[in-house]
Amino acid sequence: MSDTPAQPPEPRHVPVMLRRCLDLLAPALAEPGAVVVDATLGLGGHSEALLSTFPAARLIALDRDPEALKLSGKRLARFGDRATLVHAVYDDLPDVLAGLSVPRVQGVLFDLGVSSMQLDEADRGFAYAQDAPLDMRMDQTTGISAAEVLNTYPPGDLVRILRAYGEEKFARKIVDAVVRQRDAEPFRNSARLVELIRDALPQAAKRTGGNPAKRTFQALRIEVNGELAVLERAIPAAVASLAVGGRIAVLAYHSLEDRLVKQVFAAGAANTAPPGLPVVPEQYQPRLRLLTRGAELPTEDEIAENRRAAPARLRGAERIREATR
Repeated sequence: MSDTPAQPPEPRHVPVMLRRCLDLLAPALAEPGAVVVDATLGLGGHSEALLSTFPAARLIALDRDPEALKLSGKRLARFGDRATLVHAVYDDLPDVLAGLSVPRVQGVLFDLGVSSMQLDEADRGFAYAQDAPLDMRMDQTTGISAAEVLNTYPPGDLVRILRAYGEEKFARKIVDAVVRQRDAEPFRNSARLVELIRDALPQAAKRTGGNPAKRTFQALRIEVNGELAVLERAIPAAVASLAVGGRIAVLAYHSLEDRLVKQVFAAGAANTAPPGLPVVPEQYQPRLRLLTRGAELPTEDEIAENRRAAPARLRGAERIREATR
């Protein structure tokens, strides 16, 4: 018997709303030759389930984070050439598919936001609950860090970012404090920023809504990674990549993401004919059929199993018609 103390088991990665995502995509993925895209590979939990549940399907998975690709590559190795992993941001989907000579796909899944791996690795700087370098880049090989944003952006731009991306009511107070402190010493680590935010906010604002730094960290992460601009391009591109009968499912984690997804799906599902036409020509008829009534929420059991599922909002749509000009 070994004297080495037993190692605690690694925390199990629980994909968010997994069963519902699989159910939404299932009708499109049963046929041999079906291609499904996991646009946000992360730790590979959704991808592994897609490959296991639909043995006739082929997977193309994208991630901008090289570390995620490496870890998921090991996880998915047993599926061999059924899984193709690509280092790319999800708005690159049209170029990725063209490079693989895949004109149309039968399914697309987006699990937006920051991955469990990025939250759990302290040195990435995503989590406000632990001190770490203020990085927040999903791909650490390119782009500017959150510290550079804080230390170099004009005050007006910082206020705009916190208001637009974090929906932070006290953006001006926080930015005034940031500017005063960065002039004395540039920001490098998250703990100092968290402390600044706590000191800047009124007492009443700190009593509700969880950690008061949450909104600022979200705003910085979105800015560093260009998340909303990427998403604005990515969702229409993913819809355009679907074959007729193909399905798309999107998990969003804050209202800004969910609003963008809702708008694209609603536009695709709308009749765009001028009023009064006795017969609606094909070019005006909907291209999408909505599969969810509004945004679906995780169950209490799912949240109990995985607290990171709590803010999730799931929407799905099916391609029912080719685009006509």
